[in-house]
Amino acid sequence: MAARVKRFLSAESGVAELLKVTPELRFTGQTRDEYKRWRRFFLSRLSRNLGPTPPRVPPKLEVLERCAMDGYTREKVIFNSDPFSSVVAYVLIPEGASRRDPRPAVLCAHGHGVGKDGTVGIVADYQKQFAVELARQGFVAMAPDWRTFGERADRDEWVRRPGRDGCNVAYLAFGYFGYQLLRLNICDAQRCLDHLQSRPEVDGRRLGGMGCSFGGTMTTCVSALDRRIKAAVVVCYISTLADALSDRGNVNVCGSQFMAGLRTIGDIADVAGLIAPRPCMVQIGRRDECFIEKDALAAFDHLRKIYRAAEAGDRLVLDRFEGGHEVDLSGGVEFLKQHLL
Repeated sequence: MAARVKRFLSAESGVAELLKVTPELRFTGQTRDEYKRWRRFFLSRLSRNLGPTPPRVPPKLEVLERCAMDGYTREKVIFNSDPFSSVVAYVLIPEGASRRDPRPAVLCAHGHGVGKDGTVGIVADYQKQFAVELARQGFVAMAPDWRTFGERADRDEWVRRPGRDGCNVAYLAFGYFGYQLLRLNICDAQRCLDHLQSRPEVDGRRLGGMGCSFGGTMTTCVSALDRRIKAAVVVCYISTLADALSDRGNVNVCGSQFMAGLRTIGDIADVAGLIAPRPCMVQIGRRDECFIEKDALAAFDHLRKIYRAAEAGDRLVLDRFEGGHEVDLSGGVEFLKQHLL
């Protein structure tokens, strides 16, 4: 009798089968030399998978407004990132910052939702206006809108259906031209770092990153790919693709956060491992229903093995806080103060 055909009829069943395959470059080393060798190969493959970067153009930055706030000044700026994209951002400048007294700066990465406005206190959300607190604590804080969010959101008429996720549509649309949305957002972030380093009131040697949820995705990826970030706070993001692709809700599958081919070479914690040996805080909310604690801790355990192999175990900090899908404000700010101020 002929063998029966295995029946993988749905995408879900096919993905479940693929998840049984061990990623080619998942970190398994124990020594610093093994880490350095792995980092070189993994970074090369990750960069290739993220696809091409668009051409750089002169930013031609314009200051759209400048407002005096309580303890800081808030600028709104716009600049060109590539031949087909402009970035709008708030820059929060603490009192006393100047060419004679330059301050460290933090790239504040917003998550899914209203965009940059949640980080700077224009609206209240799970991000707890962390850019404002950073400015009041002496940091220059830059909060851009990522593509499809905030002032960069696309019209419903272009997305075609108000119920569709604009970042999914943008991912597909840019894909026709060979670009991945995550790579484009990373490039926008790097242009923000360029701007921060050009400002006289910023000490360009002391740059950090912080963000929650999709902001954690951005903080992880930018810090992994750009060593100008000297300390990172990754909030409610570290997790596994097995959980993201489970029947629990596909919480980590969207056009903005999608990394093509990642599971063939590693997992989210492997990407975060590229930040080593630089200081990194991982925040996990005990009641987070998006990136659940049990799965996040499993991913953190793998990240800790990477940091220990890199001889930087003391530079990786776990902040398990009594909260949900939100920023632990005091923990993140104090960590950045410790390593950048």
